[in-house]
Amino acid sequence: MQLDHLAICAADLEEGVASAEARLGVPMGPGGKHAHFGTHNRLLGLGAGLYLEVIAPDPSAESQGPRWFGLDNPPDSPRLVNWICRVPDLDAALADFPECGVAVDLARDALRWRISVPGDGRLPLDAALPTLLQWQVDSPPGDSLPESGVRFAGLTITHPQAAALSRRISVPGVVYQQGDQPGLSARFHTPRGEVTL
Repeated sequence: MQLDHLAICAADLEEGVASAEARLGVPMGPGGKHAHFGTHNRLLGLGAGLYLEVIAPDPSAESQGPRWFGLDNPPDSPRLVNWICRVPDLDAALADFPECGVAVDLARDALRWRISVPGDGRLPLDAALPTLLQWQVDSPPGDSLPESGVRFAGLTITHPQAAALSRRISVPGVVYQQGDQPGLSARFHTPRGEVTL
């Protein structure tokens, strides 16, 4: 299991993009639409097979059930709310992490992937566990997006069950810390210096 991408969720895509660009100091790249969940996004390559996504409900589309990433109830202001890990076998990973939901097959343009989504669309354990992803293409976005000048430096997951969770899952670049309220904090090296989201 390895980190694939991080997601900033927003009620409005353009507001989310503007927030990310203001913080990171670089323009977000293009993205696309997810017809199954009624969402759309913009992407930013981070190098080393990683990328950052800004995602929001698409006002021109309906979802075929609860929206993923908890986007039926997006945050009041754009913020980092999810981390997504790629796995070689999604069914096997879900056997170890049933809290992550069920496998959903998706496609957008030339991309094909399978992803874990809880039945209610919420984030597994308030994002203390990742969304799990199995790419079905040779060149996923993290490998094909252009260089942005921004690099991932680390992700900290705060959760009341941090010790137990850290025994269940180990992902390079990701650490758990004890805290009363669940939350994510990611550090990036940017042209402006280190930035935390």
